[in-house]
Amino acid sequence: MANFISLSETAPSDSEKPGEEVVGNNTYHPGTSDIEYDELHVPCPPHTTERRIITRIDWQLIPFLCILYLLAFLDRVNIANANSFHLSQDLHLKDNEYNTALTIFFVPYIIAEIPSNIFLKRFSPRVWLPTCMLGFGIATVCQGLVQNYSGLLATRFFLGLFESGMFPGCFYLISMWYKRSESQKRYSLFFSSTSLAGAFGGLLASAIGKMEGMRGYNGWRWIFILEGCLTCVVAIIFFFIFPSFPEEAKWLTEEERAYVKARLQADQGHNAAERKITLRDVATVMKDHRVWLGGFMYFGLIVPAYSYAYFAPTIISTYHYDPIQTQLHSVPPWAASFGFSLLTAALSDRVRHRAAFALLPLSMGIAAFATLLKVHNNTPVQYAMLCLVTMSTYSVLPIIVCWFSMNLGGHHRRAIGTAWQIGFGNIGGIIATFSFLSKDAPYFPNGYSICLGFTCVSGLASALYLVSIHLENQKRKKAVRNVGLSEYEKTELGDLNPEFRYMY
Repeated sequence: MANFISLSETAPSDSEKPGEEVVGNNTYHPGTSDIEYDELHVPCPPHTTERRIITRIDWQLIPFLCILYLLAFLDRVNIANANSFHLSQDLHLKDNEYNTALTIFFVPYIIAEIPSNIFLKRFSPRVWLPTCMLGFGIATVCQGLVQNYSGLLATRFFLGLFESGMFPGCFYLISMWYKRSESQKRYSLFFSSTSLAGAFGGLLASAIGKMEGMRGYNGWRWIFILEGCLTCVVAIIFFFIFPSFPEEAKWLTEEERAYVKARLQADQGHNAAERKITLRDVATVMKDHRVWLGGFMYFGLIVPAYSYAYFAPTIISTYHYDPIQTQLHSVPPWAASFGFSLLTAALSDRVRHRAAFALLPLSMGIAAFATLLKVHNNTPVQYAMLCLVTMSTYSVLPIIVCWFSMNLGGHHRRAIGTAWQIGFGNIGGIIATFSFLSKDAPYFPNGYSICLGFTCVSGLASALYLVSIHLENQKRKKAVRNVGLSEYEKTELGDLNPEFRYMY
């Protein structure tokens, strides 16, 4: 821990630099007037304070994103709960057809993520995200009505298509409202909705599964139908109340919007919100080796994340529980990951550091998977290791995405980079769907080995990313600060601007 923190001390934050200095593409003059300035020396509107504005932003943004992603993740992984109530038997799925149905989700999900972020910027989050939400809600309802394997594949494909923009879009939207030093708690609170979805899904499934035979439908069909209908209702409401970018926030005054924009410019540089993203932008961003490392950081953790999300009921059922008990026992690991994620995020924001809070929990996950590979006849230990797996995986994922996203400057670099990280990383979801096969039950040595290996990949990529940004910060620290760039050139460069400093 001490080594990581010492690294952060070599690259002082903007708030540590004196006034009358160019910082993050802005010149500040703190002066001696009675105007209140925040820590970046940006003057607050006289009728309010920074804390009040941030609190208003929190209430106007985070609850909507948490609800949206909770329902998205619930609709994505509720097939695991449905399968506990005889989905495979009713649809006569053979061999690995269930795993293939899981895999087909990721084909459009991966391909459409970068285009989705481009559409998000073009149509605004208020229009684009509720539209996608309505689409995957309808697809979920249709899953409950399918009669054969082909129908299941089709509905899973459209579910992946409509869900493709949810995760990168929400993370991108958060990054356009908050400074880097205050973003991790918001990212983790948003991402922790996946843990809530897992816990909530298990409880719902245990209740809905008792509707077996109602109106001629088996319990697994009601899981899809009821949860999909809930998503559709919420999506329609969101069309009228969902938040957008700061430039479009009608609940802020003109003065407050200018302040929010100024504080982000001070922290991250100009963001070029008004410029459309081009294919040339995509090519330029992808030339940066740190963008590729960011993809592998996320890719390595997606394998264990989706392996647990899709196969937790299958794994827990090998501990000799009936379907209802299996659903109920799936709740505590998700609850543990929710609490641990929030604790890790709060500490990370307090010390303004990301690397240690990614690498240390990753080590815990590696140890948990190694234990699961060796211990087979001790249910309490195995169950405890599952809790450690979820705590590690689901606490590190938002830190990795936040760390990478907030180190990308400007609208276009962040939109492309975030979508790339999530899109490329979700290739790991395809691997995850074939990690835990029924033929490997009850010990699943192949599944645990695959998860262990990819967790190590994420740890290695994270360490290389830390070294890369540390070396770049040291290089920029020694270089000439003012190289005569115009404001337009600084905007276009984003985090490649020599004045930008990467956060550890």
